[in-house]
Amino acid sequence: MRVLHSLRAARLRPEIHLEEVPAPGRIAPYSVALTGEVRPRRTSEGAELASGRFVVLHDPAGQDAWEGTLRVVTLLRAAVEDELAIDPLLSHVAWTWLEDALEESGVAYTNLGGTVTRVMSDTFGVLVEREGEVELELRASWTPRDPELANHLEAWGTLLCTGAGLPPLPDGVTALAPRR
Repeated sequence: MRVLHSLRAARLRPEIHLEEVPAPGRIAPYSVALTGEVRPRRTSEGAELASGRFVVLHDPAGQDAWEGTLRVVTLLRAAVEDELAIDPLLSHVAWTWLEDALEESGVAYTNLGGTVTRVMSDTFGVLVEREGEVELELRASWTPRDPELANHLEAWGTLLCTGAGLPPLPDGVTALAPRR
């Protein structure tokens, strides 16, 4: 219960739209899952810039691989420019986005691990009119050292916004909506 209350205390940018979704049931006895989308501020119906998932797993007995009773599992999906897709450092840069977000949010954790994948899609046949796409996918998980998880959710929100290409906001600054 404490974990759920701490998640509600998280402060995310207004461009992030969260929704609770069914959580995985076989990995741990207790879990909660949220999906998030980063959308332009001018309309809540705008196309998403990035999306992802934030899952908290809890096993009161603990799990050896986690080295704890809680595990945060995250996902980021973001479209990237074609030129970036061929950059051999893209994966390392994306992983740095996560590490920086965790550090800036003051997250205390252990056992951080994950993958960064680039998906390049070309279109053919009746779909040839659409341009190909390049998508970055970052999957990561870590073991929180504390059940207060608001800053973990905030770090994931920062990661989503970075993946979406939004500029960082210093503390106390609010992004203004564009003029019409």
